[in-house]
Amino acid sequence: MSDDHVYLALAEEHEDSARWAYGTGFEDPLHGVDTAVPAGVDTGRLAAECIALGDDALICAQRLAEWTTRAPELEEEVALANIGLDLLGQARLLYARAGQVDGSGRGEDAYAYFRDARDFRNVRLVELPCGDFAFSVTRLLVLSSWRLAHFQTLAAHPDPVLSAIAAKGVQELTYHRQYAAQWVVRLGDGTEESQRRLLAALEETAPHLDELFAAHDARDEVVDVLRQVTEEAGVPLPGGRPLPGAGRDGDHTEHLAPLLVELQSVARAHPDATW
Repeated sequence: MSDDHVYLALAEEHEDSARWAYGTGFEDPLHGVDTAVPAGVDTGRLAAECIALGDDALICAQRLAEWTTRAPELEEEVALANIGLDLLGQARLLYARAGQVDGSGRGEDAYAYFRDARDFRNVRLVELPCGDFAFSVTRLLVLSSWRLAHFQTLAAHPDPVLSAIAAKGVQELTYHRQYAAQWVVRLGDGTEESQRRLLAALEETAPHLDELFAAHDARDEVVDVLRQVTEEAGVPLPGGRPLPGAGRDGDHTEHLAPLLVELQSVARAHPDATW
């Protein structure tokens, strides 16, 4: 953005749309994409992939939303909210595709609001509480680096819809990773307290890396990114003993169910409502 003030910059970029935060004025990324499933594509595996990646995005977006009114600076509050909106948009597209190919005909709301915790397939790192700002940006760095590597691969997927979703997501995730990396370096190069918090965040996320790589093996690429960023930040990249279980198998932490209660409360209280 050319202007230091985030709101002025947003106004410049979206001057024809007062409701930019809700996606007004943006081209449909799937416009013109053939939604027919190509021959040879396993629809069960395709739907499972879309649901899992949609769950990752939805839960991460919900955690980022918790920073609204709590971020250390107003500009960071806006940035985190918009990253969350990017992820929410990815979840919507992925859920919609899952409903098209899994034979259920379900819409995106059915996946987001009317499944219990045991039915979600997100990796467990996304469901951990926000913690402090250092943990949230460190988690964002790890997740966006891993998700970016995955989406770069999926951009060549034989299913044209998943390929289009991934290609659009690559642009968004590149920014997410850049934003998180800049903050990690800033925290590592700050005070003793900010560096201590950053180290604690790295140690908390490290045990979850193996679960990510089991879901999509991008170990070399992701670890290389993390090593470059932590070296620039002046802190070591810690190792961590892998944790048992996997969110892809429905094995979640105790934090997911309460998060879903909050996320799903209105939809479940008014299941037939529209707005």
